[in-house]
Amino acid sequence: MQTLPPVRALLFDFDGLIVDTEWPIYEAWQRTFRDHGHPLSLETFNQCIGTDFETWSPKIHLEELTGNTIDWPPLDDARQASINKNLVGAPAMPGIPEAVQAGKETSLKLGVVSSSSHNWVDGWLERIDLFHQFDLTVCRGDAPRIKPEPDLYLEAARQLEMESAACLVIEDSVNGIKAAKAAGMPNVAIPNRVTGCCNFSLADHVLADAYELAALLTTMKPEG
Repeated sequence: MQTLPPVRALLFDFDGLIVDTEWPIYEAWQRTFRDHGHPLSLETFNQCIGTDFETWSPKIHLEELTGNTIDWPPLDDARQASINKNLVGAPAMPGIPEAVQAGKETSLKLGVVSSSSHNWVDGWLERIDLFHQFDLTVCRGDAPRIKPEPDLYLEAARQLEMESAACLVIEDSVNGIKAAKAAGMPNVAIPNRVTGCCNFSLADHVLADAYELAALLTTMKPEG
């Protein structure tokens, strides 16, 4: 059985870890590519999971594949409408409420650290009734750079007044694990149906789901 290091805080990613937002987004992009005569594999799409289009852009990629400039605004509107429709009523990912509760019962500080906006992250946490379970949320705009750079995680540690080694990061993407490693933080990967094709050998631990995380948290003793 795996064991987790003694820590004082848990820092959760949001998209694809707390709520399954990434699958509807992938499906919408996959339709856009298919409508233009090209496939979009999960392996290719994962280049932008956990970060943004500055790291890898599906728009640039599709224009390179087609050799054409694409009129994006109407496609963007249609794609976002599809994503919003498919996410209506989405719950927390299986095991996440239990993991959050286990973290609180172990007297750990809890945070959400995301490359997405506060409006997106905080709004979703309110909708699934988890917002008030967390001590902080750190999102795009709270630090100079997003994942895979370490800035957001370092900002969370700064706000919590903790050393990096005292913060355990929970991620679903390779870009997120890279950010945690760069921040000097122990980390756990919980791949989902979008990121399950990725190589997570970089992660300190790889778990099957958040239920497994909850079980491990119940055995932990906080650092200090």
